[in-house]
Amino acid sequence: MAAFYLALDLAGTFVFALSGAMTGVRHKLDIFGVLVLSFVAGNSGGIIRDVVIGAIPPLAINDWRYVGVSVLAGLVTFYRYPNVDRLRTPVLLCDAAGLALFAVAGTSKALAFHLGSVAAAMLGMVTGIGGGMARDVLTAEIPTVLRSDLYAVAALAGAAVVVMGHKLQLPSAAATIAGAILCFGLRFLAIRVGWRLPTAHETKPSPPNVSNCGKPET
Repeated sequence: MAAFYLALDLAGTFVFALSGAMTGVRHKLDIFGVLVLSFVAGNSGGIIRDVVIGAIPPLAINDWRYVGVSVLAGLVTFYRYPNVDRLRTPVLLCDAAGLALFAVAGTSKALAFHLGSVAAAMLGMVTGIGGGMARDVLTAEIPTVLRSDLYAVAALAGAAVVVMGHKLQLPSAAATIAGAILCFGLRFLAIRVGWRLPTAHETKPSPPNVSNCGKPET
């Protein structure tokens, strides 16, 4: 199972690192800036998770494979951006897959460190959305998860399935796969069908009617 969770983590790291590198190229950053965004997008969620559960030092800085996967994604995007950009739809699907992988892997690791059900589900969600939020903050954009996209909700739903499977003592791999499928499915439908959460609308008061030499009407 350790190798299974490591594979989930590395796969999620790679696809999120791709999204970070693409953002860096679109903002015309130099190669170092692109690699920084690649690492941040791919690993921030995992770093937050490990710090919260006490897995110190975090795997992202303690295991060279995480840095290597992030750098590889950054270099591929920097030198082959037109090719990667033409794959925009596949990259969005990979991002959805990365969200699902990170959400279930983060939840499973939190449960392994004996966190409660609610805390494990929340931490799984944070693992999935943390990298994207850090990427957007560094590029002065409103994080995607705070807008109307069905993103964090999909991660939380996948994490909840893993927690329920743990509570019901179902096989860990089965619950993990089911959670990942649900998260990916929700995000995929949000991309294809345009599912969005309700957004806030500011309502401005109507100006008073003014007549009779500027005196408000009664």
